Amino acid sequence: MRQPTVRYQNEVMDSGRWEGFPFREGDIVVSTPAKCGTTWTQTICALLIFQTPELPARLDDLTYWLDMLTRSRDDIFAFYEAQRHRRFIKTHTPIDGLPIHDGVTYVAVGRDPRDVAISWDAHFQNVAQEAFGAMLAAGGSPTQEPADTAPAPAESAYNRFWAWLEDTNVQVGLPSMLHHLSGFWAERERPNVLLLHYDDLKSDLEGQMRFLAGRLEIEVPESRWPDLVRAATFDSMRGRAEALTPVAAMWRDPKRFFNQGVSGQWRDLLDEDDLRRYEERVAKLAEPDLIDWLHRGPIVPAR
Repeated sequence: MRQPTVRYQNEVMDSGRWEGFPFREGDIVVSTPAKCGTTWTQTICALLIFQTPELPARLDDLTYWLDMLTRSRDDIFAFYEAQRHRRFIKTHTPIDGLPIHDGVTYVAVGRDPRDVAISWDAHFQNVAQEAFGAMLAAGGSPTQEPADTAPAPAESAYNRFWAWLEDTNVQVGLPSMLHHLSGFWAERERPNVLLLHYDDLKSDLEGQMRFLAGRLEIEVPESRWPDLVRAATFDSMRGRAEALTPVAAMWRDPKRFFNQGVSGQWRDLLDEDDLRRYEERVAKLAEPDLIDWLHRGPIVPAR
């Protein structure tokens, strides 16, 4: 097993919680940057594992964000130790902050950063800050104290877009997103690393689900595929928001967690000068091949 080389922590998460986690052969780690399809990928994994649209529990009771500070580390370890089905584990930690075990599959999802910025804005507006703060306080002693006062968000969506591009938080912003995906991009030829694209999931959901099932060595009877694919569509997930929204108590409106699920909303926000500014920024943070893939869509997955 390869040990982590970096520890990521802020007032919300601490990747040091992975230390000593007892992996099992066949575990699935869903490691995505925020707003790149984490809950979507977890839902797909659940559908493939249980092979029914009627999951045995709320998604949040089947898979925890392991390094989030709203629950104690002991409680999270006990939760996963008690599971008897194939485990799928949520994290937003980049691959260099994770223990890499040959018998574990690591799944990441990439997305156009401009779409992520728009999605993150809607996400942040929907957080019930007081409830979330209470959950963090109840989870135990954080490794890093939150700031006394958080900066007020910019007034306009345009300014919030640019603020996200400059944010250096370990979980939020363009630098952390591209660092996360750069790590997976460098490891994408490993047989236990999968790098999916959000737009591929949108345009060919069944194909991507079949591909993922194949890589996870999960056999699905042909008769079950239509129902499983239908249950993984955005509209279906939004209609079951109460069952699928993670940590439902921290949102003003759980249905708004599944906000729109579309690509290209940034086109209404950015003009040609803005796009040149954006391209200059993103070119400083990731290699050209990864940037092209994020913006222009599918690569042929390693098989």
